[in-house]
Amino acid sequence: MGMIGGGKDAFIGAIHRIAANMDGQIELVCGALSMHPEVAQESGRMLFLSPDRIYNNYEDMFKAEAQRPADERMDFVTIVTPNFAHFAPAMMALENGFNVVIEKPITFTLEEAQQLKAKVEETGLMLLLTHTYSGYPMVKEAREIVKSGALGKVRKIYVEYLQGWLSRLSEREGNAQASWRTDPSKSGKAGCMGDIGTHAAHLAEYISGLKITELNASLNVVVDGRMLDDDGVVLLRFEEGVTGTLTASQIAAGEENALKIRVYGENGGLEWNQMEPNTLTIKWLDKPAETLRAGSGYTDRLSAYATSNCRTPGGHPEGYLEAFGNLYRNFAIALSAKIEGSEIPDWVDFPSVDDGIRGMAFINNVVASSQSNEKWTKYTI
Repeated sequence: MGMIGGGKDAFIGAIHRIAANMDGQIELVCGALSMHPEVAQESGRMLFLSPDRIYNNYEDMFKAEAQRPADERMDFVTIVTPNFAHFAPAMMALENGFNVVIEKPITFTLEEAQQLKAKVEETGLMLLLTHTYSGYPMVKEAREIVKSGALGKVRKIYVEYLQGWLSRLSEREGNAQASWRTDPSKSGKAGCMGDIGTHAAHLAEYISGLKITELNASLNVVVDGRMLDDDGVVLLRFEEGVTGTLTASQIAAGEENALKIRVYGENGGLEWNQMEPNTLTIKWLDKPAETLRAGSGYTDRLSAYATSNCRTPGGHPEGYLEAFGNLYRNFAIALSAKIEGSEIPDWVDFPSVDDGIRGMAFINNVVASSQSNEKWTKYTI
């Protein structure tokens, strides 16, 4: 594995490295860890990389790694830069024969995402998009329950993602994470909806197995002086006539990371909350509710998709890092199988370039809908 971005003091780069290292199947061997050469070099030394594989820019890294013998060069690169700096290194990686792991949203624009998909298809290489929440075992269990038909035909989907960390104008107070996420030149055309709304939309589609077909959105800038939305709500229509709502807010003061989804069918519904990730609640129409719990020993009652992504005995949290680790492990299993010409296990799945395209389309459509008034009826008395 190589890495672009994620040098010292960077939050998400360290998370990726922990996740990639969790199963001992992936080794970080090189990196262009910062756009600032002195930071790139210091960061590489801190991670004990070989001096000749600490690069000052990704162009040099791709050129040098491509010239190494096949059994020495990196097999894939992880890109953990801000949104505006995703596309160019991802495209160059694919052009030089390297598989790609990339943070979401996949690119700055939908057009860039479509170009990446074309390049992935042309090269036959693999791309993992790190939609973290699809890595949780009980999210995978929820998907399998819906897929099994136990809930009957899906009727309604509610998903919400509430945070409070942008309740003040933190981008003007030295908060680096807030600074680039609220800057249209670095984040893109959406703020809150691009940052966390895309997670909620992906989770709704992943668990339900249904694609969003139409939406009606209202985006808000609540904090004076902010350049991008920090709050919003979207009415959704899915395939098969299913409807739902999506709420995303980063000005919900006091909330930490409150991602929650409920899916209702003819016979019952299910509920999952990211801040209590081991628990999946099934609510039946004609019998008491059930509580399912994550745990590596529950192979007699959970699907292989869940148990194969559980890491700890029952009662031990399967959290954010473990979910991230599951994405990396599943990607590594699939990539190793491809290299060796062996079969990929049925339970291995991870978000791909197609999920990235749907995420960018979600952002485009939400912004366009919010800017249009044709769906709204003026409230009169």
